[in-house]
Amino acid sequence: MDADTLHFVRDLVRRRSAIVLDHGKEYLIEARLGPVARDEGYDSIGALVGALKTMPFGDLHGKVIEAMTTNETSFFRDVHPFEALRQIVLPEVLAKRRTSRRLNIWCGASSTGQEPYTIAMVLREYFPELVDWQVKIIATDLSIAVLERAREGRYRQLEVNRGLPAHFLLRYFDRIGPEWQVKPAVRELVEFCPLNLIEPWPTMPEVAVVFLRNVLIYFDVETKRHILAGVRKVLAPDGVLFLGGAETTMNIDPKFDRIEATKSSCYRVRGESRGA
Repeated sequence: MDADTLHFVRDLVRRRSAIVLDHGKEYLIEARLGPVARDEGYDSIGALVGALKTMPFGDLHGKVIEAMTTNETSFFRDVHPFEALRQIVLPEVLAKRRTSRRLNIWCGASSTGQEPYTIAMVLREYFPELVDWQVKIIATDLSIAVLERAREGRYRQLEVNRGLPAHFLLRYFDRIGPEWQVKPAVRELVEFCPLNLIEPWPTMPEVAVVFLRNVLIYFDVETKRHILAGVRKVLAPDGVLFLGGAETTMNIDPKFDRIEATKSSCYRVRGESRGA
C-alpha cells in the first residue's frame, strides 16, 4: 500500500470509529483489508480504496471499518471480573432491587457474544431467585456482522474450549452438528443492538453493571473521556463499571472511584458526579 492509501484508511477509521491505527500497523491493515478487497471484487487494497474515494459513505466504507475493529473474546475471559461480579457486585446490587425486581446490565463491546452470554450463565447458575425478575443484558457493538453471529449463539468446538467450564457447556448449550448453541433460556436474557460509542447513543435504561472491557485502549484520551461521561449518565448510583485489566479511569475521568478488594478493574461513580 502506498502512503496515500494508508492515510485514507487511517483517517476513515479514526473519523467513523475513533480507533487510532498507529504507524507500525500497516501489516494489520493489509491483513484485514485484503480479504475485503477480494470479497468485493477488487484486485488490490489500493483499488478498493480508490473506489471508496469516489462514492459517498455507505456499506462498503462500513465493511472496511468493521474489518479494522478487533473482536478478540472468549467465555469467562480473564476469570476475575466474573468472580467479582458473582461474589461482590451482584449480591450488593440485587439487595437494593428486591422491591423493583429489575436488573439491567450493559456490555458495551459484545463482539461475537461470549461476554454477555457468560454473564447470563452466571445469573442462571448462581442467582436462581432472578427467574421471576425482569432481567436484561444489553449487548452492543459497532460491527453488524459480529452482532448477527452473536444473536445465533452458535460456536465452534475451539471457541467453547476457550475458558468455558465443561459443566457450563453441558448445562447451557445444545449440540448442533459440529457446533454448540447457547440454550434459549440463556439467549433470552440478552438483547443485541448496534452502537458506535463515539456517535450519539440511543436512549438506554438505567443499568446496574457496565462491562466495557478492553475497549478504551483503542481510543485517544479525549475519546475515552467522552465515553466515560456517557457511562456516568446511564450507570445507576450504586452501579459498577468493569474495565479491562490494562485500562483505568485514573487521569482520564476523576469522577470514578476504584472499588477495592477485587482483582478486577471495577469503578463506581462518585455520588455527586453521576451525569455531570
